[in-house]
Amino acid sequence: MLTLRKASERGAANHGWLKSFHTFSFANYWNPNEQGFSDLLVINDDRVAAGKGFGQHPHRDMEIFSYVLEGALEHKDTLGTGSVIRPGDVQLMSAGSGVAHSEFNHSQTRGVHFLQIWIVPAVAGAEPRYQQEHFTDAQKRGRLQLIISPDGHDGSLSVRQDARVYAGLFNGDEAATLDLPPDRHVYIHVARGSVEINGQRLQEGDGARVRDEQQIRLGHGDDAEVLVFDLRPQELPQMP
Repeated sequence: MLTLRKASERGAANHGWLKSFHTFSFANYWNPNEQGFSDLLVINDDRVAAGKGFGQHPHRDMEIFSYVLEGALEHKDTLGTGSVIRPGDVQLMSAGSGVAHSEFNHSQTRGVHFLQIWIVPAVAGAEPRYQQEHFTDAQKRGRLQLIISPDGHDGSLSVRQDARVYAGLFNGDEAATLDLPPDRHVYIHVARGSVEINGQRLQEGDGARVRDEQQIRLGHGDDAEVLVFDLRPQELPQMP
C-alpha cells in the first residue's frame, strides 16, 4: 500500500530569510495525522537567503542529517566541527547527550536549498558525533545509493537506529528497484523533479508512506532526485 503525501499539503513557514515546508509536524505547524513515520520524525525543505541562517541552538538524542540541493550550507558545532556542505554531500550529526550547532548560508549572494531530516535514535545519552561524506551523481544515477545505514555499510554514514536511507537520480528510462522484507516500512521523498513510484506519479515535494509492499520500483523520472527511507514497522506516538 502506498499512501501519498502531496507537497501542497505540507506545513509552510515564511520568515523572510527562511522559507520552509514541513512534511511532518514541526515548530508552529501541527497536524495530528502527520507525526512522523516510524523513526522518521522530521523532513524540512528549507530555503535560506544569502548570508542568513540559524544561530547556535542545542539538540540532544536525535540523528540529524542535512542534504543540500543547491548552494552551500556552513555548519559549526560545539564538538569543534566546522564544514561547508554542498550538493552531493551528506552530513549527519548525532546529537546524543547534547550538542549545539549553527547553520548559515555560506554565500553572501545566492540562496541555499537543503533538506534537514531527523531520525529518532535507538539509544539515549550517547556520545555526540559528526560525519560527512560526498556521493557523486554517478553513484546515484539510475540507482539507489545507500547513504545512511546502522553499520556504515558501502561507505554510508552510520546512524544509531535500524534505518537505511538511499538517494537516487532518475531521468528518462533510468529505473531502479528496492526489494523489501515483509516487516519493513518505507517513506519516499521527491526532493526535485518528478518520478513514478510503483506506477504512481510523484512531483517535487511529494512523499509517500509505503506499507505491505514487496518491492519499490522507481522510473520514468523527469530530472528526479529521490530519498528512500527503509524503516522499522512502527508508528511514533504523538509529540507532546
